[in-house]
Amino acid sequence: MSLTETISHAEVARNPYLDRTSIEFRFRARRFAEIKRLISAILDEKGHAEILDLGGTETYWLAGGDFIKSNRHRLSITMVNPEEQSVDDRDLFTFEMGNATDPELFGDRRFDLVHSNSVIEHVGQVEDMKRFAMNVRRLAPRYYVQTPNYWFPYEPHFRVPGFQYLPEFVRARLLTRFSLGFFDRIERLEEAQDIVTHHRLVSTRQMRRFFPGARVFHEKVFGLNKSIIAVRDSLA
Repeated sequence: MSLTETISHAEVARNPYLDRTSIEFRFRARRFAEIKRLISAILDEKGHAEILDLGGTETYWLAGGDFIKSNRHRLSITMVNPEEQSVDDRDLFTFEMGNATDPELFGDRRFDLVHSNSVIEHVGQVEDMKRFAMNVRRLAPRYYVQTPNYWFPYEPHFRVPGFQYLPEFVRARLLTRFSLGFFDRIERLEEAQDIVTHHRLVSTRQMRRFFPGARVFHEKVFGLNKSIIAVRDSLA
């Protein structure tokens, strides 16, 4: 069964990243050009690419479109998440339960490319982000890490302009009173506080510190830096 056959209309309605006509999906597909370039370089060198997707999902790779389809026999994508998830396309994907900040993650195993899309902002405090970045750098010679920009005025998870600039206790209180972005109204303040803790946007300066060997650049919209991307594409 192919990936697209497993997605229902209800799922598309709930998740704009499954809707090929949505702005969110179009941005993701446009960013995939950089990922395609990295994967193509590996395929040219080795004929096969082992990709580690930290915090990823199977449906994310819909953004790769025909490139993923035409090269699927030469790709293996391992996804890591702290919660169990099913895999439909077992010829292409495998799933490992794990924490992307764990310094023992995968031990001595190495991949050709580490990929992470909008994950580092969810791992917790700054020290957790540092451990996440160390794993990215350790587990493959090439990597691609994307995250929303703290200084972009529109907060993408809660879909409220400037939400990230409010004190954390104010953000948590607002979540207990309103449905915001991807979240229905939260009943318990403790749960709202945990959500705020795990939605901590990152600045360009932080990304450069987390990934000192990377080329760091921006995805722009209306001339503003919407998201930050760190790429290492050299084996040196």
